[in-house]
Amino acid sequence: MNKKVINSVNAPAPIGPYNQAIEINGLVFISGQVALIPGTNTIMMDSIEQETEQVMKNLQAILMEAELSFEHVVKTSIFLSNMDYFADVNTIYANYFSANFPARETVQVAGLPRGVNVEISMIAAR
Repeated sequence: MNKKVINSVNAPAPIGPYNQAIEINGLVFISGQVALIPGTNTIMMDSIEQETEQVMKNLQAILMEAELSFEHVVKTSIFLSNMDYFADVNTIYANYFSANFPARETVQVAGLPRGVNVEISMIAAR
C-alpha cells in the first residue's frame, strides 16, 4: 500500500490522531473540516454563512496542497447541527463548484466538535 499524507499549513492542524488528508491510488480522502481559522484556536461562527465559507476555505487549502481543485471532488459529506441551515450552507457550498457537482449526502447530527454547526469531508480523484 502506497499512501501519502497531505497536510497544509493553510488549513487548521488536526486536533486529534488523524491527518488532513490521505492519498492512495489516485484518490484523496479529506478529513472533515470545521470553521477553525488556520494558525489559531478561533472558530468562525458569526453566522452559518461565514462558518460554511471558512470550512470551504479550509477544504480548498487542503485540495491545493494536493495540487487539486474542487473540480476533482467526487464525493462530499455534510454534517449539520440543524437541518434548518441546509439552504444557507448549500448556497455557500455551490459557489465552489461548477456544473459538475460531486455526489453528496447531508445529514443532521446530534453534535459536532467544538459546538460547530457544519462539518464537511470530501473525496477527490486525480
